[in-house]
Amino acid sequence: MTLRLKWLLIIAPVVLVLALFQSVFWVPTYEAQTTGNPARLEKFIEASIGDAKILNPILNADTASSGIVDKVFEGLLDLDENLNLRGRLATDWTVTETAYLAVNPRAYFPDGSPVTTGELETRIRRAVTDGTLNSLQDNLIDIRLQPAHERTESISLRSEDDTAISVTVDLHVPERVEFRLRKVDQDFFKRLEVIIGDDYASSAPYDSWIEVEPTNKRNLVAPRFAELLPVFEHNPIIRFNLRNGVHFHDGHEFDAGDVKFTYEAIMDPKNLSPRTSDFEPIKSVRIIAPHVVEVIYKRLFSPAINAWSMGILPEHLLNEDAMRQEMDRRGLSETAREAFGMRDSEFNRKPIGFGPFKFVKWQSDEMIHLTRNDDYWEGPPLYKDYFYRIIPDALTQEVEFRTGAIDTYGTLPHQVARYTDDPAYQSYSSLGLGFTYIGYSNRHPILKDKRVRRALGMAVNVDEIIKYVLYGEGERITGPYPKNTQWYDATVLPLPYDPMAAEALLGEAGWRKNADGWLEKDGQLLEFNLITNNGNLVRKAVLTIAQNNWRKIGIKCNTQLFEWAVLLKDFINPGKFDAVVLGWSMGVDPDLYQIWHSSESGPNQLNFVGYNNPVADDLIVRIRREYDVATQRELTHRLHAVIADDQPYSFLFAPRGTRVLDKKIVMVDEEGKLSRLKQTKTGSIFFYFNRWKKLEHAVEL
Repeated sequence: MTLRLKWLLIIAPVVLVLALFQSVFWVPTYEAQTTGNPARLEKFIEASIGDAKILNPILNADTASSGIVDKVFEGLLDLDENLNLRGRLATDWTVTETAYLAVNPRAYFPDGSPVTTGELETRIRRAVTDGTLNSLQDNLIDIRLQPAHERTESISLRSEDDTAISVTVDLHVPERVEFRLRKVDQDFFKRLEVIIGDDYASSAPYDSWIEVEPTNKRNLVAPRFAELLPVFEHNPIIRFNLRNGVHFHDGHEFDAGDVKFTYEAIMDPKNLSPRTSDFEPIKSVRIIAPHVVEVIYKRLFSPAINAWSMGILPEHLLNEDAMRQEMDRRGLSETAREAFGMRDSEFNRKPIGFGPFKFVKWQSDEMIHLTRNDDYWEGPPLYKDYFYRIIPDALTQEVEFRTGAIDTYGTLPHQVARYTDDPAYQSYSSLGLGFTYIGYSNRHPILKDKRVRRALGMAVNVDEIIKYVLYGEGERITGPYPKNTQWYDATVLPLPYDPMAAEALLGEAGWRKNADGWLEKDGQLLEFNLITNNGNLVRKAVLTIAQNNWRKIGIKCNTQLFEWAVLLKDFINPGKFDAVVLGWSMGVDPDLYQIWHSSESGPNQLNFVGYNNPVADDLIVRIRREYDVATQRELTHRLHAVIADDQPYSFLFAPRGTRVLDKKIVMVDEEGKLSRLKQTKTGSIFFYFNRWKKLEHAVEL
């Protein structure tokens, strides 16, 4: 028995070595992973740490769902590789304006004579003819008088005891002068002041124009009178010419009815769409022809045009008849039927759009499978199948990528050099649209001084953070816009790292070092608390480095970490903090109203640092009312400079993200020529995904 065991111990390792040796000849390597499985070349497999939530373009609000939705659905517009709007389901579009001036019988012309309908119209027409209103000549198409009419609205508001109530408002709309304009002009009524004066609207007779029922709620509605019946009304109009011959994945043809239905579904309170605020400025959507739709807005709001990049829904599958049929099929009770809305529909897990890929299967917490839409209007993708796998562990994701089980991997900063030096992979680095900052409470007795905030920024060694914390994977930023958009002003230079200059600036503000080396003013130390959320190693490192840098010049900074939910609930939302390390993930629209306008600085609002600058407020409002891109760019650069000068944040860095892929994945143009994958202005490579193809062997390009 002992002898047999001895031979077994000798032979077993030999057999194992031989098995491993011969496996070299029959087990596919990473480079030859498709041997025996050529179908793998037609599949693109991506991984994420989290599953999608809801595959409906008007309801989804998470990144995972958005990635799938964008492949199944399409919008009327989107942004091209240079971040300019381009047509998708809309071939083209025009933006014009109709403006209305209400006849105010209590107003007086600058010469003291009373305003009447006839005199108002006569003076305006004469001014246009004789050149008094030269600035309107090229933009004005037509002037006409609109008769008075009645309108009734039901509005919801909060009562004195903060309960929701509904009131009826009867609007006696007076005669109005209508102006049709070739393009939107936010200064149109200001140009008319030479005719009507600068206080024309101040005497508007809302007491006779608006009636409220019940009458005892009139005081609650009064703050909204100017909104309900504006003396000066801007109505921007977008006319979309829709693409002919586009079909949903079930074969049904797309038309203007689907656009109108999508808008109505967003605004239906039962659906609880997170897109409501983007579409609330719309006054009406009109179907002009089967493939022509006109969207009329009730006020100036230029970000609204970008909202039409959202996917359009199939009316025939989600209208009242379709929903009723679904409830019948599922045998829902009367109680369930009353509460049933689009959020409850099976469509959200089995979507039908008209994008480049069709939905096939969703296995929760495992994978989502899409397949190529061979009838896609722009031509089918080159990949036959797309798989979205759920792999919660980052290490497992990397292992799966290195074995070829998934096709792309988002590296951590410390991994970048390893992958960029490996010839088996191709890597693409970009800034993305986010940035990290230290935000200061502009209400704080010490931090409300701009000189103090500037000194704090000059004392932090941001280059050191980028080098040692981000492994060089980041770039300095100076203002509130993403660095890779046209709204960012590259001429605004970052604050220099200069502790001595920072000390001198604090000295100008009256701060002097005491015997213990701490800065002091009027018996008060320059001391505050800096906080951030637990679990984010980069922010924790920023917190520590800033604390150490400030201590060197005599600033006493206390630091603390909180769980994310606690940080938001107890500190950020109520604005009860001194300074905080956080980050923003931005969009590409230039509208910064919610983050920086002074009216948005209350509890649970995004201007939680309490920034307040009338110049910035004016620029922010003008930006969101401006439709000309060149003018918007000029305004955003001015806003960037104003905010950078005030330093409500210490703007630190935009992190770079690096994505690595199998080197056998290439891009194929319409003539069949191969090339490396291309990046857009924001660094995205997936913009060109439909032209990607995986080769059996890597080639040099």
